[in-house]
Amino acid sequence: MSEAKHEDAVFEQKLQEQTKSLKNCQEQKQVVSCLKCDKIIGCDTRKSYVNAVYNSMSKGQGGGFEF
Repeated sequence: MSEAKHEDAVFEQKLQEQTKSLKNCQEQKQVVSCLKCDKIIGCDTRKSYVNAVYNSMSKGQGGGFEF
């Protein structure tokens, strides 16, 4: 496997892990969206998920990402 494909796979794996973590959190809090959660501001789970999405899209080539 080429190094670029390996890196892509790493980003996708991290995205899948963060997606699973986010969905588990939503199930525990009985919400279908983070927007329905009262802990959305400052939520580390959501922040990790958003960063994983960004990294998956940019393949780690982008600058910082703040929201």
